[in-house]
Amino acid sequence: MEANFESNPLIDRLPKHLKQFIIPQDYNDYTPINQAVWRYVMRKNVDYLSKVAHNSYLEGLEKTGLEIDNIPNMYGMNRILKEIGWAAVAVDGFIPPSAFMEFQAYNVLVIACDIRQLEHIEYTPAPDIIHEGAGHAPIIANPEYAEYLRRFGEIGCKAISSARDYELYEAVRLLSIVKEAEGIPEAEIKAAEDQVDFLQNNMGELSEMSKIRNLHWWTVEYGLIGTVENPKIYGAGLLSSIGESAWCMTDNVKKIPYDISAADQSFDITKPQPQLYVTQDFAQLSSVLEEFANKMALRTGGLSGIQKLITSKNLGTVELSTGLQISGVFTNVIENEGKPVYIQTTGKTALSYREKELVSHGTDAHAEGFGSPLGMLKGINLAIEDMGPRDLRAYDIYEGEQITLEFEGNIKVTGEIVTGTRNLQGEILLIKFKNCTVTHGETILFAPEWGIYDMAVGKKITSAFSGPADVNSFDMISHVPSSNTIKQKKSAKREELENLYKNIRNLREGKSAEITLKEAFAAVTANHENDWLLSVEIAELAKKENNTDLIDKVLNHLEKLKINRPEVAHLIDGGLELIFKKAININK
Repeated sequence: MEANFESNPLIDRLPKHLKQFIIPQDYNDYTPINQAVWRYVMRKNVDYLSKVAHNSYLEGLEKTGLEIDNIPNMYGMNRILKEIGWAAVAVDGFIPPSAFMEFQAYNVLVIACDIRQLEHIEYTPAPDIIHEGAGHAPIIANPEYAEYLRRFGEIGCKAISSARDYELYEAVRLLSIVKEAEGIPEAEIKAAEDQVDFLQNNMGELSEMSKIRNLHWWTVEYGLIGTVENPKIYGAGLLSSIGESAWCMTDNVKKIPYDISAADQSFDITKPQPQLYVTQDFAQLSSVLEEFANKMALRTGGLSGIQKLITSKNLGTVELSTGLQISGVFTNVIENEGKPVYIQTTGKTALSYREKELVSHGTDAHAEGFGSPLGMLKGINLAIEDMGPRDLRAYDIYEGEQITLEFEGNIKVTGEIVTGTRNLQGEILLIKFKNCTVTHGETILFAPEWGIYDMAVGKKITSAFSGPADVNSFDMISHVPSSNTIKQKKSAKREELENLYKNIRNLREGKSAEITLKEAFAAVTANHENDWLLSVEIAELAKKENNTDLIDKVLNHLEKLKINRPEVAHLIDGGLELIFKKAININK
């Protein structure tokens, strides 16, 4: 499949820390067996999903230019996705949830470019191009759903994680790799499964990231839409799994009306889902997302927000009521009557306003950390941020003045004011002191010999969220996964089978082939007796040629194979049904 390269401008504007996850898609790496797997799944899906999927799915297949017979080329996808305001990039398997969501916020679809093995054709725990390309891409052609996905990414990437969240991500990534790879000892797979199972059942109090991952799972991945009695599929995990898309429509899977309680319903990635949520429409998805966001530290701030950041031990940001944003690893908060009165970071810290780093307040200026009082001055009803020029002069908050500021909560700042930093509206964001001492009771929080002291101005924390305010403030090009995807092993026998698949593909496409259909069937039955998909493809071409003798031989072989390999019997039947059902209908 040829495709001309055409860049998508959405990819060009991605920040560097997201670009580190992008890998090239080498289309030549896809083998003839890979192409046959894609074709089988897509033929089955389009046939079945046309009856049970949301109507946006089939419309989206057409809009996004996905072909049934060919694995999508990323360049071709980008050329078409650009028309609906999206882009696609290739990545290596699972990436951290926050990065995955941030890509969505930029209208960029993340596609794991590997493809599942034939042995895992129905379902794989590893993200692959069938799941991402055939599952996610078509449905985003619906503008209402696409906006939900973008908005979800925008909010989700700000969710505060726990240390256990990252452990689970690494464990799930490893499990997805070892389960998809061939030749991995069962004991190694079992150990990876046990680790995921342990973490899933010992997450403690769910973090914001855990909860929003739950919402993502029950909507974007495994969502149903419509009514509980008559739901349709829109979740990518279901759209890309020929096994689960059928299973989920049976009474074995409980259907629950979708609401915010789904955020507290964890999932097991290693097993079919015992229950699924049904949203009334795509508008309800956005409504529940906003309901959830209203409870996040992103919007509530306060003492609990800073405490979540401290617990996370990760880079985060608090925004004060003045708009000043402090980004770093928060390690301490002093509270008074349920309010934070002093906050502290350790290590590199940056100060920003409206997501743009303040001049001279990057990580070089605050390499050792940053601490500042918050709140009201003791005995004064007017906050510093609300003071006009006369008020500031009256309280001696003025350049060159030696002053002591006593904050509620027993925080005291004593020093000489050097200058202040204001925003464009003239509001004070920072006050700079020299010869400064900051204390909490008897505890010294800042001493004069430590240098110039920058005090943040803000009566309260209005927002707390994961990551930096300005993505350029920190070097975030540091993600190194603990596990890498394992490529399929090559052998002479495997190469021979691949060549047979290639010849059948050439025959189907009207290209020159090295052997005839009959010779290909003889070779596969003689040397690759356990392979079933090539025989199904041979039956398809034999039917087109009206070669009844070969059809009978192939069907007899497949019947024996169904007995010898009962685990693939339904896959064989599914493939044959696609080939022969039209003929059966015509005979009727």
